[in-house]
Amino acid sequence: MQTLTPQNAIPDKMYFKVGETSALVGVPAYVLRFWETEFSIVRPKRTPSGQRLYRQKDVALLREIKHLLYDRKFTIPGARQRLQRNSGDPGPPKSEANDLAAIRAELQALRNLIRDQTPGEEG
Repeated sequence: MQTLTPQNAIPDKMYFKVGETSALVGVPAYVLRFWETEFSIVRPKRTPSGQRLYRQKDVALLREIKHLLYDRKFTIPGARQRLQRNSGDPGPPKSEANDLAAIRAELQALRNLIRDQTPGEEG
């Protein structure tokens, strides 16, 4: 996920209207409404008049969706799958950190194996 810096930190408010959220995420309001139809985990609260109200965690999620789609060039189904996997939905969550740890452990084992088989390095 993206690192929050002071210039892109989410303001300390309970709720954001669609225009504010649009500005914080960096996409037009119609894109947010579209993503709401494509990603079931995007569920802003609604006022009695039907106005969308986004929480800080919604803004963070929308930023992650934008990052996956715009920066990492995921398709919508691919981004949906990544978000489900990271949220602990069905199936074991498999993060990139776990992948890297497994690769690191395997490389260390190979290194030890090579070191143990190299002649002439004793005593």
